[in-house]
Amino acid sequence: MGITYEDAVLIKEAGREGESTVITVNCPDKTGLGCDLCRIILLFGLSITRGDVSTDGKWCYLVFWVVAKPTTRWNLLKKRLLEVCPTCTPAASGIYYYMPEFQQRRPLDIFLLKFWCSHDRKGLLHDITEVLCELELTIKRVKVYTAPDGRVMDLFFVTDIRELLHTTKRREETIQHLKLVLGNAMISCEIELADPEVAARLQSFLPSSISEDTFRVELPGQPSNGVLTNESVSVVMDNSLSPSHTLVQIFCQDHKGLIYDIMRTLKDYNIQISYGRFFANPKGNCEMDLFIMQADGKKIIDMHKKNALCSRLRMELQQPIRVDVVNRGPDPELLVVNPVELSGRGRPLVFYDITLALKILNIRIFSVEIGRCQIHDREWEVYRILLDEWDGCSATRNEIKECVKKKLMGWE
Repeated sequence: MGITYEDAVLIKEAGREGESTVITVNCPDKTGLGCDLCRIILLFGLSITRGDVSTDGKWCYLVFWVVAKPTTRWNLLKKRLLEVCPTCTPAASGIYYYMPEFQQRRPLDIFLLKFWCSHDRKGLLHDITEVLCELELTIKRVKVYTAPDGRVMDLFFVTDIRELLHTTKRREETIQHLKLVLGNAMISCEIELADPEVAARLQSFLPSSISEDTFRVELPGQPSNGVLTNESVSVVMDNSLSPSHTLVQIFCQDHKGLIYDIMRTLKDYNIQISYGRFFANPKGNCEMDLFIMQADGKKIIDMHKKNALCSRLRMELQQPIRVDVVNRGPDPELLVVNPVELSGRGRPLVFYDITLALKILNIRIFSVEIGRCQIHDREWEVYRILLDEWDGCSATRNEIKECVKKKLMGWE
């Protein structure tokens, strides 16, 4: 017998404070499933402290131990996890089979959310971002303009995970939630389907001040024989312990989204995980053992492929997100850059964490631009935030950089 679709994901909430919530996924396998699951867990703001992955190439069993938040919506999390699990359909025998044709989904429509506010206040942009995240609206791009008279116009290009933003009810719900945050400051608010040409340009936006030299996207040092180590990151690949799999052993400092970064990298390389176990210890380090194979079912023998994968893993673990504060005219500009999956999806909650850090620092945001650029044959998501340095800010530029980085990396 097979399992029912609803039982593919089971969540056992922690019994008392200090315990982990256990998420179990039992479903047909597909390359990149671990990445998709970890991305959703990260999107819900949960931290993975331990994990166990096992698959025979057709069916997989994954267990994640996560640190929950009091506000976590477990039923919604289960629904979102089920959506990325391969669809099972029953045959006459009662066994459930994976039907890949049912997994094809059309791209989500992009909507323009535009509103005017009579005045700005510190932390306002984060409060708006928090509302949009709670409503499951994914921010694709933001443009914020501050007029000379102090009025603010915000343009948010968003997609709706629920695919309901074309309905009057969903739009009214969104506007109502925004009114609760903006209060009397809101002058007007409109939601409309973005022009197709504008939506297409969102994926090819190249900030004029971003170049290959702005952020070093490759780290020095070359692996030798599938081994690459330094003080903070160790990546070792070994073919001697298994006749059919390559063992990857990773030791590094823990950070928010660490497991997602590893799974995303393996997915981009079309690598399958047959067995894996990872654990974050109390000292803030993560240890991981992964038995992997290529899409053809063979271990990684080619030294160039081993070294390439080893270097990419090290780069993603040592610098998953790049943060800097640069000059843009007389004012400072906060730059944040992170890689985009080959599937075209950016890292979750980056803008949320940026605006939260600036709210904590009591720094007002003058303007925002979010776009993408192509560097070294890779697509990167770029956040450009122009800060209002003359508004009583006491933090230095280095303090701004460190606070934003710590919030993005989960180093509280």
